Amino acid sequence: MNTNALIECVPNFSEGADHNIIRQITDVIEGVEGVMLLDVDPGKATNRTVVTFVGHPEVVIEAAFRAIKKAAEVIDMRKHKGEHPRMGATDVCPLIPVSGISMEETAAYAQKLAARVGAELDIPVYLYEYAQSIGARKNLSVIRAGEYEGFFDKIKLPEWKPDFGPAVMNERAGSTVIGARDFLIAYNVNLNTKSVRLANSVAFDVREAGRVKREGNPVTGKVIKDAQGNDVRIPGTLKAVKAIGWFIEEYNIAQISMNLTNYKITSVHQAFDEVCKSADRRGLRVTGSELVGLIPLDAMLDAGRHYLIKQNRSIGVSESDLIHIAVKSMGLDELAPFDPSKKIIEYKLKDVAQEKLIGMNLRSFADETASESPAPGGGSISAYVGALGSALGTMVANLSAGKRGWEEHIAFFSDMAYQGQQLKDTLLKLVDEDTAAFNEIMKAFALPKNTDEEKKVRAEAIETATKYACEVPLRVMKTAYASLDMLGAMIEKGNPNSITDAGVGALCVKTAVRGAYFNVLVNAKGLKDKGYAELIVTEAKNILAENHSKADAMLKMVEAALV
Repeated sequence: MNTNALIECVPNFSEGADHNIIRQITDVIEGVEGVMLLDVDPGKATNRTVVTFVGHPEVVIEAAFRAIKKAAEVIDMRKHKGEHPRMGATDVCPLIPVSGISMEETAAYAQKLAARVGAELDIPVYLYEYAQSIGARKNLSVIRAGEYEGFFDKIKLPEWKPDFGPAVMNERAGSTVIGARDFLIAYNVNLNTKSVRLANSVAFDVREAGRVKREGNPVTGKVIKDAQGNDVRIPGTLKAVKAIGWFIEEYNIAQISMNLTNYKITSVHQAFDEVCKSADRRGLRVTGSELVGLIPLDAMLDAGRHYLIKQNRSIGVSESDLIHIAVKSMGLDELAPFDPSKKIIEYKLKDVAQEKLIGMNLRSFADETASESPAPGGGSISAYVGALGSALGTMVANLSAGKRGWEEHIAFFSDMAYQGQQLKDTLLKLVDEDTAAFNEIMKAFALPKNTDEEKKVRAEAIETATKYACEVPLRVMKTAYASLDMLGAMIEKGNPNSITDAGVGALCVKTAVRGAYFNVLVNAKGLKDKGYAELIVTEAKNILAENHSKADAMLKMVEAALV
């Protein structure tokens, strides 16, 4: 098993109003060392709280077990009321692979957790999705049908015997569903109505399951059956989407509550747009939307690009601008402020220490460079200068995309700006990575060398760290050099009023490549593996020569245009 494996757990607890109860549950989660609590999202009207935490699989299932146990102690399902379907104090507890682990391995952990809950807590447990081998019992909504109240009879049916635990309903804790699934986006769209009937009509239009087909009147007509006696359904417009309509007293509006079970198939912006179309056909208006829990960064960036394209604007803008346009386009801040640092999973997991330098303001970065500390040094500065060069080219591309009369060229300049943003972001990451590589060398040199074994370990650590310190500036060289094609296109075809900006960008790239080249040379000099050193230096020299030849030709073009 990969020691770097990371899984996410998103249990849903049947309590959304009593913050003392919610805190007791989250406290036991945070009490497990190695677990990071990412999000706690209570809903008063649904009387349900969605909690998100991550960590190594073993600590995650330990935290999940403790949370399920605590929920069974503090939540009494006999008294529970809420808008959301539910069958237990811990209604559902999915595990999601994040990195370094397969879905099959994640499913095995879900089964391990389920077995323990059933055996130690006397709670009936059903497996679902990838953890479930019985096809008819994979779907959560099928398992949960009948909810808490109906499960006292349902659980006695042979086909609904729990996978683990007693085949008798736990009156206080109910029953629980545990499984392994892909990342799910829980997403609600707000309507300008209080009508649950109208909201459900929209939900039926868009959800994959659609609505049952009826004779005559589509609402009151007799349900049409197929040859096997099953309801004939009219599918909705969105694949991998589950949806219902409900009224949220807290906001005094009806919502379309959706689970996007595979956002790669149906994105959050596609779901929003489709609900808008359906609502408009029914005389309704979408006023905004909200996320329940977390969302992957790429889903937000894709949404931002989607709405910029609809506006015939360049998609080559910064990450923060893409997120902003996504939030505003889908009204994600209508009901509450949308804080990307709290709602985007990658931002919640971000190690701030890994971005120490690029998180600084300009003055602080310059002061840190000027201090007596040896890092950041020339390598980090080279990466940053390269990022500025790419940023200047991106600026020219965006200015050109927005130039009046150049509308037919927007696609070209937008693509150039997009490329520039990717290169700029990579170089910014390399600013901190170069300093991290230097620090690794210092750590290796600080290792003890009192015995032959210690000397051997130290020598190997120094060699490994030095190779890494060669590879980082080589990546700076390659990435900065890759910016020249975009900068050259901007010098030739971009807004002529910004040709000097593109020229300065080329100068920055030229500096970045030579500066990073110096770092490759100085680090390669300390390697004991001379074959590796020769290969990496040769590659660096070739990039340097090509870069300078191309950059110098571009700079001559700039000067010629200015004379």
